[in-house]
Amino acid sequence: MKKFAGSLCVLLLAGAAWAQTNLSLPAGTALKVKLENTLSTFSNKPGDPFSGRVTEAVVLDGKTMIPIGATVQGRVTKITEPRRIAGKPTIGIFPETVVLPNGERYMLNATLVDTSLRAGTDVNDEGQFKGAGHDGKDLTEIGMGTGGAMLVGGLIGGGKGMLIGGTVAATVTVAHWLGKHRSAVLPAGTELVMELSRPMALTAASGGQ
Repeated sequence: MKKFAGSLCVLLLAGAAWAQTNLSLPAGTALKVKLENTLSTFSNKPGDPFSGRVTEAVVLDGKTMIPIGATVQGRVTKITEPRRIAGKPTIGIFPETVVLPNGERYMLNATLVDTSLRAGTDVNDEGQFKGAGHDGKDLTEIGMGTGGAMLVGGLIGGGKGMLIGGTVAATVTVAHWLGKHRSAVLPAGTELVMELSRPMALTAASGGQ
C-alpha cells in the first residue's frame, strides 16, 4: 500500500511539473514585434526571410512564456506592386518560429494584424500589409498636366488647339501616371502586432513579470 501511495505521489508530481513546463498560449494571443530588416515591394520577393524582436513579454498565469528580446523569424509570402489605378502594393509575411534568448526554438503560426505605420497603409483580413494606393495628389497631377497643356494649346491654335493640346497631354500624363509603380515599405524598426492563429505550446521561459 505504501509502495502504491509513493508511486501515485511521484506520478502526481511529474504531472504537475509537466503542466508547469508545457503550457500553451491560446489562439488570439498578441505578439508585439519590432521589425529588424526593411521589407519592400521593390527589393524583396516571396521566400525572403525577415526577423523581429519581441518588445513586450507574453505572460500566462504569471509566467513569462515569451520574454522581451525573443526573436520572431519568418518569410515573405507575397509581393505585389500594381501599375494600374486601382489596387494597392502588398507585402505578405508569415511568422514561422520564435527563438528564445536561451536558444530554444518553437514553431509559430501567427498572422499580422497591425503596424505602427499610418498615412494610408493598412493590414487586410489575410494579414497582408497594404501600402498607400494612388491618391488625391496623383489626381491633381493628372488634372494640372491636362489643364496646362490645354491652356498652351489654346494660346497657339485657338479652340481646336486647346482640344488637341488637352488630348495629347492627357494621354502622356495618364501614361506616365499609370506607368509609375506604387511601392510599399515596412522599414526596419516598424512595430508589428501579430496574433496566434492557433494555440502554441512551449516551455515557460525562465523569469516572471
